Amino acid sequence: MLFFVILDIMPKALEKSPFYSQGLNFSCIRCSACCRYESGFVFLSQKDVLVIEKALNMKHPEFIQTYCRWISSVNNTCQLALKEKTNFDCIFWTDKLKEGQIQEENIEEGCSIYNARPLQCRAFPFWAAVVCDKESWEMTAKDCPGMGQGVLHSRDSIEKWLALRQNEPIMSKGVF
Repeated sequence: MLFFVILDIMPKALEKSPFYSQGLNFSCIRCSACCRYESGFVFLSQKDVLVIEKALNMKHPEFIQTYCRWISSVNNTCQLALKEKTNFDCIFWTDKLKEGQIQEENIEEGCSIYNARPLQCRAFPFWAAVVCDKESWEMTAKDCPGMGQGVLHSRDSIEKWLALRQNEPIMSKGVF
């Protein structure tokens, strides 16, 4: 009988705690390093699209055509992502906020939709690919001065960000 009890407990005892089990420090310093200079994809969920469309007071077809692109993915699907400028800046990054765009007071550069930015942007750096292990975290931190300093985010907080992506999947469509 004791043997079966030990076998039942062993898998739980062998589960490895994530490297962030004591939390991770991060405070965005709004340097825009994650928004500029390098090509990348900001993938959108349906909720992201609805929030941004409302913030910009745009209809769905106009928003998709103006600000989005479909990126080839696995299984003959495409995923919806924001376009980027020719210099690789995010389509919503701006040097000077233009009249009519969402803005925070006294901000002359940065994300023009900061208060409506996509989950991927809000969740950074708590992405599965970044918090999968300490090495990935440290590699990403080389390009992000806000990582490793500032607010301590608990394991629960980090795992809530990870769960949000599961609950708000990236929009995709089949390719024929």
